[in-house]
Amino acid sequence: MPIDATQAYDDDNLFAKILRGEIPSTKVYDDEWAYAFEDINPQAATHWLVIPKGRYVSWDDFSATASAEEIAGFVRAVGEVARKAGFVEPGYRLLANVGGHGGQEVPHLHVHVFAGEPLGPMIARR
Repeated sequence: MPIDATQAYDDDNLFAKILRGEIPSTKVYDDEWAYAFEDINPQAATHWLVIPKGRYVSWDDFSATASAEEIAGFVRAVGEVARKAGFVEPGYRLLANVGGHGGQEVPHLHVHVFAGEPLGPMIARR
């Protein structure tokens, strides 16, 4: 169910529980700023999620309230995940849903990393 990107951070959201180790995940990357893991319902040959370790609801919340150091650390972590996995060539897709119209379902900022096969158009053509 899509969420409101302006809502207050909920410490009981799924990704907060993963960060605390209350829910298991298959880790693919971990550093001071970010944690990456395999999506349990993959939409591509490779489908990973990268989440910041801070309490941010959405990209909007993160870009407006995170420190410059947190932003730089998270963005670098997303790039590092893709480089270390060898996704740069032949290519990959990043996606961050924001709010209800954007299809965001978990109220913790997360970036989807899709790779491992040709992905086709990002959205249906009209």
